Amino acid sequence: MQPDMKQETIVRAAEAAGFGAALSRRRFLFLSAGTVTGLAALNICRVWGADAPVIIIDNARGLLLADPGRCVGCQRCELACTEFNDGRAQPSLARIKVGRNINFGPDGPAGGLGMQGAWGNGLVVQDTCRQCPHPVPCATACPENCIRADPATGARIVDTAACTGCRLCRRACPMNMIGFDEESQKATKCFLCLGSPKCVEACPSGALRYVPWRDLTRESVPRTTTLTVVPADKAESCLECHVTR
Repeated sequence: MQPDMKQETIVRAAEAAGFGAALSRRRFLFLSAGTVTGLAALNICRVWGADAPVIIIDNARGLLLADPGRCVGCQRCELACTEFNDGRAQPSLARIKVGRNINFGPDGPAGGLGMQGAWGNGLVVQDTCRQCPHPVPCATACPENCIRADPATGARIVDTAACTGCRLCRRACPMNMIGFDEESQKATKCFLCLGSPKCVEACPSGALRYVPWRDLTRESVPRTTTLTVVPADKAESCLECHVTR
């Protein structure tokens, strides 16, 4: 844009904003600086927005934050989880997984420096659901749309009445945090116990906390290679926002 055109644009904007026809040099410089700042901010937003997903499923209001340095490996959290949610003491069904690093070193099954364990520093790590932001991998993969945000907590919750047991959500979760109840043939996942996580209450060492939600997905090392099969209707609806180049 030519300098005289820029000046004319700023003058018109000033008049529209109520500055009147007379525009002092000081006000002109003030508006010019504001215009430049606004354009710079717009460009920054465009850059940041290149990978930022459009929020369709609202973020959860909280999540579980684990401190491996405090964990004593007692696994009371796993028992509390299944006793509250499933009515039986079955750690294999727990929505929190304790000590999955214990037999692996820094180059364990998923690789990367994020791995701990027998060949690392010996930490007993508690794995928790990250309550992923949109696009939520497990919800996107589900052909029955049975993984939704709970209205009260925003936690991603499985509607067991709609779940058909296809297990596609398990293949889609990068942290391998989707469980499966062989007895009921339904998928299970952490839904934060309706806002009062029983694992946090049961932990004797304060290694678990229920904290306000933040995006931990970019800080996490994937546990498994994912295979996401997106249903055709979902793939079509996603094209508006997620353009393939």
